[in-house]
Amino acid sequence: MRPFPSPRRPTRLIRVGPVAVGGGSPITVQTMVKADPHDAAAILAQIRRAAAVGCDIIRMAIPDEAAARVLADVRRESPLPIVADIHFRHTLALRALEAGCDGLRLNPGNIGGADRVREVVRAARERHVPIRIGVNSGSLSNAILERFGGPTAEALVESALEHVRLLEEADYREIKISVKASDPVRTVQAYRRLAERTSYPLHLGVTEAGTRLAGTVRSCAALAVLLGEGIGDTLRISLTDEPEEEVRVGLELLRSLGLREGSAAVIACPTCGRTRIPVAAIAREVESALEALRQEYPGRSFPRIAVMGCVVNGPGEAREADVAAAGGDGIAVLYRRGQPIGRVPADQIARALVEEVRRWLREQGGRD
Repeated sequence: MRPFPSPRRPTRLIRVGPVAVGGGSPITVQTMVKADPHDAAAILAQIRRAAAVGCDIIRMAIPDEAAARVLADVRRESPLPIVADIHFRHTLALRALEAGCDGLRLNPGNIGGADRVREVVRAARERHVPIRIGVNSGSLSNAILERFGGPTAEALVESALEHVRLLEEADYREIKISVKASDPVRTVQAYRRLAERTSYPLHLGVTEAGTRLAGTVRSCAALAVLLGEGIGDTLRISLTDEPEEEVRVGLELLRSLGLREGSAAVIACPTCGRTRIPVAAIAREVESALEALRQEYPGRSFPRIAVMGCVVNGPGEAREADVAAAGGDGIAVLYRRGQPIGRVPADQIARALVEEVRRWLREQGGRD
């Protein structure tokens, strides 16, 4: 039987600031600044919220020279490496590099010729800044669309490789690539084809995925398949929502596939007519408290936590979790490492679970 997930596909190693991408390094989670690119305070507030929930890399649109100047101020205070998102104007890529960006998102075929590509490459090489070639189904050239009859998976891949060749001709290989369609099927097809044709690290995503529910489903439908096949080195869940929500979904996806450690996972029963405790409210309260604990204990492996609503599956699931509560009639039995340790009333369940997590972390060598 084939292992799942499959072993990671070997890729080149690049670095976005201090963060390694590819080369067998952990899969990273990205998001994008959605604030006004001229408002440094709002940008930094979003970056800090994203960092607080576990983001690794953040991207910022640079539509004009004023935004490039703001980038310089933001970069000095940002807790995360910043990728500057550039379209069409190579001078903005140069200004972003001068401002201290840690990466560029740039399609070299769209910035005006080989001389301009070489100029950007020289500046990027001096600063050890990688370039992501980002092809979307809505950004293909007319020539590619005519050649392939539309924004097919083959069109996405060929467009990306054309851009790659421009960088390689300038003797630059600090590259990562994305080929995002707006639906899961074409996205999977495109990345599978690309993985067969290049060893550069791949940035996964479904473009314009949608609002929180639809976007999460579409993104995870595609990315779970690809990650399960060992494809992908970094990812973004594109949602019409706040940046930190994109990060939360990305992290949960990686955790669910066993591809990310260092953060807590909460499982909870879906509830039914037998439920006698407020499972959903308890689970949300525990998840909120765990985000604060993650900042208090950065980089630590957290226990697996279960919130179960009744005596049918509750005790069995609780025994499999590290810390758990199995509900009864207005009370719950607490479990630790599969063993019952006491009972608590419903209004104290969340607090008791969080305290057990703290105790777990202290025993594992955490802070007092």
